[in-house]
Amino acid sequence: MSKISSSIVEVCVFKKENSQVKYLLLHRTADEKVYPNLWQFITGSIEGNEKAKEAAIRELAEETGLKPESLWVVPYVLSFYNVEWDSVNLCPFFAVKVDSDSSIQISDEHDDFGWFSYDEAIQKLVWPSWREGLRIVNEYITRDRDSHTDIHRIF
Repeated sequence: MSKISSSIVEVCVFKKENSQVKYLLLHRTADEKVYPNLWQFITGSIEGNEKAKEAAIRELAEETGLKPESLWVVPYVLSFYNVEWDSVNLCPFFAVKVDSDSSIQISDEHDDFGWFSYDEAIQKLVWPSWREGLRIVNEYITRDRDSHTDIHRIF
C-alpha cells in the first residue's frame, strides 16, 4: 500500500526586473534517478527536526547559492506520486523573492536554469500541481497586493 509523506518542500523563486516578474526554473540532469530531464522549482527534503521554512531556505542556498530577500508560504500544497518510494507526497510550497542582480550556482543535480516569464514557465512545468502553484504565486504574491500577501509573508 502506498504511503503519504510530507518530507519535501518546493520553492518558487522570482525576481522583478524592469517591472517584469521572472520565475526561476531548474532543469534536472538526464542521470537523475527520479524524474530526469524535468524543469522544476527548487525541490528538496526536510532534514531531521528542520521546519519546512528552514528547509526551503537551505534548499534555495544548496541548489542555487541564492539568498531570499522575502519569503512567503503559498496557500497551496503541491502533490505528486513518487514511484521509487511508492508514496504520495504532499509538499509545503513557498515563494521567494531574490535580488534581480543575484548570480546563480546550480547544484550537480541540475544541468541548466532559466529565468522565465509566467507564460514561458507554465509551458515548461509538466506537473499540473506545479502549474497551479505557479498560477497562485503569479496571481497572489507577485502582483504586490499588500493586503493579501502580508498574511502569508514570513519576512
